Amino acid sequence: MKKAYVFPGQGSQFVGMGKDLYEQHVEARQLFDKANEILGFNITEIMFNGTDEELKQTKVTQPAIFLHSVAQAAVAKDFAPDMVAGHSLGEFSALVASKVLSFEDGLRLVSKRALAMQAACEANPSTMAAILGLEDEKVEEVCASIDEVVVAANYNCPGQLVISGSNKGIEIACEKMKEAGAKRALPLPVGGAFHSPLMKPAEEELAKAIEETTFSQGICPIYQNVDAQPHTDPAEIKENLIKQLTAPVRWTQSVQQMLADGATHFVECGPGKVLQGLVKKIERTAEVSSVE
Repeated sequence: MKKAYVFPGQGSQFVGMGKDLYEQHVEARQLFDKANEILGFNITEIMFNGTDEELKQTKVTQPAIFLHSVAQAAVAKDFAPDMVAGHSLGEFSALVASKVLSFEDGLRLVSKRALAMQAACEANPSTMAAILGLEDEKVEEVCASIDEVVVAANYNCPGQLVISGSNKGIEIACEKMKEAGAKRALPLPVGGAFHSPLMKPAEEELAKAIEETTFSQGICPIYQNVDAQPHTDPAEIKENLIKQLTAPVRWTQSVQQMLADGATHFVECGPGKVLQGLVKKIERTAEVSSVE
C-alpha cells in the first residue's frame, strides 16, 4: 500500500486556520513564530483572528496555506510518504515536507512568488474561469480559437478545467464554452491569470530566487504540476518549479500517474478537503483522508 501526500493551493484558506496546531504542538508553534520573523509581519495573527478580506490578499494567502500545510506535516503521526504532490502553491509545501527545501527557503520563495504574482496581476488586469462539464480537448480547442490570451490553466479533474487569460479573452471564452456544451462557465474571483503567459514577469522574478536557493535530494519522488511525472533530481525539480507559473497545473494527470505508480491512499496535508474531492472524482476507488 503506497501513500501519496497531497498539498492544497490557493482558495483553501479560512479564518482560524492553524490555530489548533499552534496551541497543541511546540514544533508547529516554532514554525509559526519563525514565519512571522521571516515575513516581517504577524501572519499568525491574520490567520487566527483576521478577516476573510485580509486573508484573501495574495501576499497573505500563499504563505498562510504553505505555513499551515508544512506545520501539519511536521507534527503528523507517522509521516512517511511514498510520493508527494502539491496543487500550484502546494508544490512548495510538498517540497518542504519531503525535505527538498528547508522551511525558511520554502517560505521565502512562497512570499516572493506571492508578491511577484500580485505585481503581474496589477500590471496586466486578467482573470480565470471554471469550465464544468466539457471535455479537456474541447476546452483547449475553444481557447485556441480565441484571438486573445486564453489558456487551460488547471486540469482539476475530468469535467472541471480552469481557464486563464485576459479579461476580454475570458469573457469571450465563457460564451463560447457554453455554446460548445459546457454545463457552466464561471468567472472566478481571482486577482489575475495564474498559470498563463501573462505571469511571465512573475516567472522571471521567481526564477532568479529559485536559482539561488539550495534544493536537496528529497525523501521520496515529487509529482510536479508541469509534467505530472515523478522527480527526484534537484536540478530538474528547480527547472519545473520555474516553469510552473506560466504552465498549466496538470492535477488530473498527476493523480492518474500516482495511481499508475501504485498509490492507494491519498492523504491531504493542509487546510480544507478540496484535493480529496478531486482525487475521488479522478478515481472513485482511491482511499482519501486528511492528515492526522
